[in-house]
Amino acid sequence: MTDPTPAGLVDAVPALAPYLRPATLLHPEAGTPTAHGSSLGGPALWPDGAPWPHCTAQHLDDAYEDVLPRDREIMTAIVTAVRDRARGNGGAHTLTDDELAETERITAGADSLDHVNWRTHRTVPEPPAGAIALVPVLRVRAADAPHLPWPDGADVLQVLWCPNDHDDIQGERYYYGPAVELHWQRADGLAPRTPPRPRRSDDEYLPTPCVLRPEQIRDLPDRDELPGELHTAAEEFAERHGTEYHRGLACAGGWKLGGWPSWRSTDLIPVDCGACGARMRHLLTVESGDDPDLSVGRHGELHVFVCPQDLGHPVGLDLQ
Repeated sequence: MTDPTPAGLVDAVPALAPYLRPATLLHPEAGTPTAHGSSLGGPALWPDGAPWPHCTAQHLDDAYEDVLPRDREIMTAIVTAVRDRARGNGGAHTLTDDELAETERITAGADSLDHVNWRTHRTVPEPPAGAIALVPVLRVRAADAPHLPWPDGADVLQVLWCPNDHDDIQGERYYYGPAVELHWQRADGLAPRTPPRPRRSDDEYLPTPCVLRPEQIRDLPDRDELPGELHTAAEEFAERHGTEYHRGLACAGGWKLGGWPSWRSTDLIPVDCGACGARMRHLLTVESGDDPDLSVGRHGELHVFVCPQDLGHPVGLDLQ
């Protein structure tokens, strides 16, 4: 019987061959990386004499406002009334028109209301301030991911990001997370560097140093990226081998270079280049949790895309 692997599936369904992409699983483990190898959150390298990159985008602040004592009484009464009605309404929590109007008046467009400390929370633009130093996230040597679209002469990819949330860096596409930069460089042009500390940062965007165990694999796409008849054939193959296509054969999970992105929390949302309109290609998946101790989105995945026409175009970003 054919092994239940992406390669085995392609052997059984040859029409899937054009969808099979090379990828590298990074397998980060907490440790003490050196400046010479690929690493996550490891020692920084940068061209000697070149300035360290900074983020100049607008950043966001948390703003809190105390709820007035009289409004606390009103909100407490509303919560009690809603709870009492739910007992006789199959558990459904509903507001009357008057209760909804009062709630909207008290929250005044806030993101949330803390019923313990009685204060509203909203995210607001930070007042004008200095740029923020980027943080080294990932450094990859070409030997560990030879399938990436390396520019001529480049043999090191460095991924840096601003360790703060941004909501205006992807145009009309929704995004709320760190601003990411890619730097394709030559190893012989880099020297050890101690980056400046960012003047502000979210702890969830500061990686714990990790060593990597790169593993070369072949990756197949999410079911949403396949024509219907190929998805059906892939599911039939998976069923014969006691698994499901999207769980056991598509979109290998974890920190990954190349291959395909998963669409676990949304349907397929094509990512097009903001500079030229070309359909972008998946470069990197950042996974929340485990040894790097990062958290992106709702403790999910951050996908970084590059333009196939020009690596110098701004990256595409997607949270899952």
